[in-house]
Amino acid sequence: MDRSENIDRHGFRPNVCTVIQNDAGQVLWARRVGGRDAWQFPQGGIHAGESVKEAMYRELFEEVGLEPEAVQIVASTSGWLRYRLPRHMRRRGSHRDTSRRRDDGRSQSAPAAAVARPAEGSTVRFLGQKQKWFLLRLMAGDEAVRTDRTQKPEFDHWRWVSYWYPLSEVVAFKRDVYRRALTELAPMLRVMQPQQEAVLDEPAADGSCGRA
Repeated sequence: MDRSENIDRHGFRPNVCTVIQNDAGQVLWARRVGGRDAWQFPQGGIHAGESVKEAMYRELFEEVGLEPEAVQIVASTSGWLRYRLPRHMRRRGSHRDTSRRRDDGRSQSAPAAAVARPAEGSTVRFLGQKQKWFLLRLMAGDEAVRTDRTQKPEFDHWRWVSYWYPLSEVVAFKRDVYRRALTELAPMLRVMQPQQEAVLDEPAADGSCGRA
């Protein structure tokens, strides 16, 4: 497995994130292994030479066990959404700048640090992630969702929650990106599930939501 980091000239590595919706208008919310309260949407880095969509399908299988035919792509964000990692989460390492290559460079290792030296000798310091988000509809039953497809699972538990619920639960440094992505994708969820308007009640200003 290629563990190299690809960082663009601004210090962000490319990543995909998936919002998986069921027929009730709820979304899949997963807990990271070893993190009692570390819940998030499935996400992961993009391999060198891999398209954004290919990375999305690969991460979907590796993290929640879903094959491509088990989901339907409904929408995706129009561009990259970025967030910075806290300084204590940036481990130092050897990385390469991909700003002169395609934007879907590979990065699957854990958030890591970063100093990359492009050809011209300038320094690029790793700051965080840039993400492309996908809204997916689950076309299979709940039994298709599995977190044990790989030898080192990312998640140990998952559940269905209301659409805006993750805003009050996700780690603080990701909250703004979650808000922006969910806001952009929300109109497509309404089109898919007109009978579920209540699920999409706008969150409070602080991002809180009382329903799971």
